[in-house]
Amino acid sequence: MIVSRELYKVVTVFSTLIAIVAVVGGFVLLDTATNRTLAAASEVNLPLAIGGVGLIILGAATYAFASRFRTRGMGSHNSDADE
Repeated sequence: MIVSRELYKVVTVFSTLIAIVAVVGGFVLLDTATNRTLAAASEVNLPLAIGGVGLIILGAATYAFASRFRTRGMGSHNSDADE
């Protein structure tokens, strides 16, 4: 998707920030749910662990979606190979 340079900068900055916060927060939740991996399987807080994994997936999806944005002058690798 080709967007203006200003929108590209906003999307890049905020999506990267959201992705980083989500992934780090997800790992913190996962660490808390498993008691720093010291908890037995029966003692794991399952809702917290699922929430942590969900946040990690959300962060990855946010970063992947934001990387699809381009601005004018940014070519794709496929178009460069054809020329």
